[in-house]
Amino acid sequence: MGLKGTLIGAGLGWVLGGPIGAILGGMLGNQFGSGGGLDFGGAQQNQTGDMMASLLVLFGYVTRADGQILSSEVQYVKQFLVDNFGASYARDLMQMYKDIVKQEYPIEPVCKQVRKHVPYHERLELLHLLYGIASADGDLNQAELNAITEIATGMGINQQDQRSIRAMFMNGGSDRTRTRQSRKAAQENAYEVLGVERSADDKEIKQAYRELARKYHPDKVSHLGDEFTAVAEEKFKAINDAYEQVKQERGM
Repeated sequence: MGLKGTLIGAGLGWVLGGPIGAILGGMLGNQFGSGGGLDFGGAQQNQTGDMMASLLVLFGYVTRADGQILSSEVQYVKQFLVDNFGASYARDLMQMYKDIVKQEYPIEPVCKQVRKHVPYHERLELLHLLYGIASADGDLNQAELNAITEIATGMGINQQDQRSIRAMFMNGGSDRTRTRQSRKAAQENAYEVLGVERSADDKEIKQAYRELARKYHPDKVSHLGDEFTAVAEEKFKAINDAYEQVKQERGM
């Protein structure tokens, strides 16, 4: 089909304007720039194509953060695209990703554009996926963590949600990035995932869990496709696992 056809098929809208459109335009010979002749309906928001294009630009920034592009990270992106779009579309989108990571661009305006057009709960999915790619090689280095924090803050994600999602990856909270940890570290991580202090009482913990369960329910992103739903389900499972661990520890 070719890259142009793949992007049209994915459904592009608001990404074509602003900094994301400029990045894509520079890569594709300005086909999608503000001066281009193609019109995909810039007012159309929250389509899978918009999310994917944004995600690839954010992926590219995190991939470059530590000064090296690892095959494990590229493979993670490839698998995500294959799972979500199929092998044919993924091949074209992977070319887009490889071209993006060759570019240098400021991330702040990109984050502002995402923040303007993407609902908060969908931005949480983007953040989760960024941790996924950074963890693909089994190690979250400081440069990658700094880049993700910069993106999360720029997208307007509050500190508590940032800590919760990060905890899902730092100490085995995510199925994709499970690592060895001591019992004490696992317990501390469970509280971090729930966004509460160990000193919180049982009522506060139950309330925190209920709020997270509502916020991260997979149904909120089901319209974005199976892969985004799968990511939400993974995050939802991490929250439930953390809650069960805290309950068991406290005898709740």
